[in-house]
Amino acid sequence: MSQEERLVDLEIRIARQDDLVDTLNTQVYQQQKKIDELEKLCLALASRLREIAINASQRGGAVDERPPHY
Repeated sequence: MSQEERLVDLEIRIARQDDLVDTLNTQVYQQQKKIDELEKLCLALASRLREIAINASQRGGAVDERPPHY
């Protein structure tokens, strides 16, 4: 294999690696955006559950009380 062929082969490999790195960076960015959205959703749900628990305790009703038809 000549030096020119080796050089072309190396350039092709570098170009493919650059493309792969760009693809992986895009994937990581999208995953981080999704993680951020899910964290916000979890915080909102936890806050809502706290509100429900506080409201239930203020009303004096038991949260696990069976409905009258049981």
